[in-house]
Amino acid sequence: MSFLASVLSLAFALMAMTLAGVCAPVLAQDHSGHYGQGHAENHDWYEKLKQPGSNASCCNGTINGVEGDCRPTRAYQKDDGVWYALLNGRWVPVPPRVVLQQLSPDGNSHICAGKSGVIFCFLGGSPKS
Repeated sequence: MSFLASVLSLAFALMAMTLAGVCAPVLAQDHSGHYGQGHAENHDWYEKLKQPGSNASCCNGTINGVEGDCRPTRAYQKDDGVWYALLNGRWVPVPPRVVLQQLSPDGNSHICAGKSGVIFCFLGGSPKS
């Protein structure tokens, strides 16, 4: 192997290790509200959540055949009281009828929504959580 190839190989290996060290914690704490992300870690208490006004589960609930699922998200509340949450990477208004009046065990925001974006339940955490 030539000297240049050895240097390039070492540089590539160092860059890959640096990126892995920087990106891994970010990916592990993803709160972008993407379907299925963070669900498994919180499933035990998600399955106890009930949709407001009914006894239907927030976790894996179905409405008209659309499956719902819960996951961590980031959210904020405007001065008018309306919550906005990241749902599949986009900020969306949360319908007041789906906001649960309880806190999550970790104090963060969580959203339960189907793949289509229909929100079944929402727990607001600390602002911009």
